[in-house]
Amino acid sequence: MALHFALMIDPAASDDARTDFSETFTAVDPAAPALTVGELSTQRGDGIFESIGVVDGHAQEVEAHLSRLAHSAQLCDLPQPNAGQWREAVARAAAQCGPGEAVIKLILSRGIEHGPTPTAWVTAATAADNTRARTRGIRVVTLDRGYTLDAPTRAPWLLLGAKTLSYAVNMAALREAHRRGADDAIFTTTDGFVLEAPTASLILRRGDTFVTPAPHGGILHGTTQLSLFDHLAAEGYETAYENVPASALHTADAAWLVSSVRLAAPITAIDDVDVTVDADLTAAVNAYLLSPRD
Repeated sequence: MALHFALMIDPAASDDARTDFSETFTAVDPAAPALTVGELSTQRGDGIFESIGVVDGHAQEVEAHLSRLAHSAQLCDLPQPNAGQWREAVARAAAQCGPGEAVIKLILSRGIEHGPTPTAWVTAATAADNTRARTRGIRVVTLDRGYTLDAPTRAPWLLLGAKTLSYAVNMAALREAHRRGADDAIFTTTDGFVLEAPTASLILRRGDTFVTPAPHGGILHGTTQLSLFDHLAAEGYETAYENVPASALHTADAAWLVSSVRLAAPITAIDDVDVTVDADLTAAVNAYLLSPRD
C-alpha cells in the first residue's frame, strides 16, 4: 500500500465556521520525514484514526467516518475535530486518488509531549488488491480478547469503543491467526460472546436475517456494516443487532467480515469448521459496496 499523497493539518477549533480551510493545510512529500521524535502517536499510540475507502476518486461514507472520528476524540479527551476542515482535507486527498481503489487515512494525535496542540494529517494510498478475499473467501479463528462483555462499562478508561492508534494487539491477533493457518480472527469475550475482527465487523446470516454483534462491549460501530445493513433492509431483508454467543458462529447460514477497504470477505471456515459461502449474494454485496456511497 504505497502512499502517494500526504497533507498536514493545523487543527481548527470545532466551532470555526469558515468555509475555506486551505491555509490550514500543508502538502508534504509522503516519503519524507514529517513528525518529530517527541510525537505521542509514535511514542505511545496516543491518537485516533479512520480509514476511508475510495473508489474511482470517490471517498465512501465520509460523514460516517467523520462522526466516528469525533466519537473517538471524545472518548480519548482529544479536541473535537472540525468537521468542515476534515471534510475538505478528505476531498483534497480523494482528488489525488484517480481510478481504481484507494484508501484515505485520517490521523489525529495528541501531538508532541507537553506540546500546545494536537498533530493531524491525512494520507492517500493505492489499496491492496482484495479480489481473492472477496471471491474465494477467508478462513478465521476465534481468539479470546481478554475481557468480559461489560468491560467498557466497568472500565471506560480502556477506550474499547474508540478507534485508537494503539493497534499492536490487533496486529498480534492477525499474526496468531496466520500461525494457526487462518487469514483472520474473530475476537470473543472471556464470558463467551462474539465481538469483531481486528480490522473488520462481523455479519452473520440466519435465513433472511442478517445479524451483527451489538455495538457495545468494545465493538466499533462499523461504517461499512452500517451502510450494508441499510442496503440489505432496502432489499427486503431483516437486520438485527444482538449479543451473539460464540456458539452461534457455527450455526450461521453464512458469514462475512466487512471493512472499508477489503469490503465483504465471505468466511469459509471458523476454527476449521466449514461455513457455507453464498457466492451470488457476496458478489451482489460487493457490487453495492463498490458503488458510490455517501
